[in-house]
Amino acid sequence: MKRKIQIFDILIIIGLLLITLVSFYPFVFTIAGSFNNGIDYQYGGVWIFPREITLANYQAVLGDPKLYLSFGNTVLVTVLGTFASLLFTSFVAYGMSQKSLRGKKFFWTVNLITMFFSGGMVPFYLLILTLGLYDNFLVYIVPSVYSVYNMIILSSFFRSIDSGIRESAMIDGASEFRIWTLYLPISKPALATVGLWIAVSRWNTYMPTLLYTSREENLWLLQYYMMRLIKEFSMPETEGFISDQVSAQTVTYASIVVSVLPIMLVYPFLSKYFTKGIMVGALKG
Repeated sequence: MKRKIQIFDILIIIGLLLITLVSFYPFVFTIAGSFNNGIDYQYGGVWIFPREITLANYQAVLGDPKLYLSFGNTVLVTVLGTFASLLFTSFVAYGMSQKSLRGKKFFWTVNLITMFFSGGMVPFYLLILTLGLYDNFLVYIVPSVYSVYNMIILSSFFRSIDSGIRESAMIDGASEFRIWTLYLPISKPALATVGLWIAVSRWNTYMPTLLYTSREENLWLLQYYMMRLIKEFSMPETEGFISDQVSAQTVTYASIVVSVLPIMLVYPFLSKYFTKGIMVGALKG
């Protein structure tokens, strides 16, 4: 028998549509502004579709050397940071998922304490100075190479793997490192989920540039470059033939679209792992 649609179902659908509209509209608004003539945009009224379509805003953004420098830094930080974080976190997660680990309760306690308490910004800044990471590219990689929360997710997934795999490997004389390598192919959903979280976090970060560098252009990250455009409401140097078609606000919109596109292109390929990884970790953890 077909299920009758109740009034409550209709209300849920309407509510979800409203949430979708509220979430999606800012991006539509930004795209419309990025394609609109900058001078015309100052008169207002551009809400869904651009009134005077132009590519001058994107020409101004893509013609700025600072964009490519900060974009390259961010790509490097995202790739290296995600790889290093997944590698180190999976090491710890594998160990924490084993019942035979000595002092396991102590390690869990120490990890959980760091989730809820920290030394604060000033002590962390002094630590960065002591380690020689100030004005160093490694300041984007080393301090965030490990996350307790991500370790818990991976550890929960590792515990859900059939223990027979580990026992069989140990009978064959495999080392713990070898068993860890056997776990990784099985853990693709969890690794993809955590990897996506890490990658998005690295891609969107700008605070390390603001706090732990002297803000030299060679260490700028993309989001810091974006923040300067938005905060200072300035725009890159433009050639004469497009300078009368752009404004600081429309160029900022174009920069936002350019910075978001890479994540939007990668997400569809990881979405199936993302959903599966969350569900398995939640049900079997």
